[in-house]
Amino acid sequence: MKRVGLIGARGYTGTELLALIARHPELELEFVSSREHAGQQVPNWPSELRYVEHDADALSRRGVDVVILAVPNDRTEEYVRAFDANNPSCVLIDLSADHRFNSDWYYGLPELTRGDAVGKTRISNPGCYATAMQVIIAPLMEKGLIDASKGVQCFGVSGYSGAGTTPSDKNNPELLHDNLMPYASVNHMHEREVSHRMGTQIEFMPNVAEFFRGISMTVNAHLNAAMTADDLRTLFVERYANEPLIRIVDGAPWVSKIAGKHGIEIGGFSVSADGKRVVIQSTEDNLLKGAATQAIQNLNNAFGFDELMSIPQDEIF
Repeated sequence: MKRVGLIGARGYTGTELLALIARHPELELEFVSSREHAGQQVPNWPSELRYVEHDADALSRRGVDVVILAVPNDRTEEYVRAFDANNPSCVLIDLSADHRFNSDWYYGLPELTRGDAVGKTRISNPGCYATAMQVIIAPLMEKGLIDASKGVQCFGVSGYSGAGTTPSDKNNPELLHDNLMPYASVNHMHEREVSHRMGTQIEFMPNVAEFFRGISMTVNAHLNAAMTADDLRTLFVERYANEPLIRIVDGAPWVSKIAGKHGIEIGGFSVSADGKRVVIQSTEDNLLKGAATQAIQNLNNAFGFDELMSIPQDEIF
């Protein structure tokens, strides 16, 4: 059994992580930290378990094998320093953006980077939007099909759970009702993240909608060689043939069909008349494959477990 700690479990992603950890036959939950709820019982946990304080030094001395950092951006460094000093062999999985540009950390999008995971104890979980973008862009990049001179344009729509639990316009159901709210239309963190990972210019325009969970991503790319829609679909079918969390569909994927599921659907393959402009859609649950599910995949790979251990097979699609 591996002893696991969860730092920052109050939010939506923390709730999903607790559910996946509870199912895991090889994990024992040692602690869950929350500043706001310290001392309170962790809800729905099968045994007596109370939230503890966010004391980085104290938590790093509790002898755990793996810690998942589910704290906001720019809040992880005190924990990383403490574990480096007191428990350097502990596997750290960071769900924030703090280490996605750090070459010393493994960037854990298993379907694309699994081969780099061996022996890594510092793991950066990709962003939810970034995951939805990269699973579309990567197969085209791998075949050298992208015309880099024209960039890649991505239009994303997220459910309001992606805005977190701190009240704002972006997670106010009343303001979002019958509405689509654009935000951070240039220089979004995930725009920089995907541009960095894919090695080409990505232009990303995020929006938030009135549904609670899920992401719809539309990617527009220009190619340097003409393709048919059938050829494009075949490329994706072959690339992801052995990936149980990615499914290729014929039409455009629906958010309502992926909400609460652990996989990604890719479809809507469309090609311009000259075959050199393609539009492809993906959907995922931002709290699951966009965060918690991916963290569990990375944890499993770090310890040599089956990558899908604790991920319910009947809830992938």
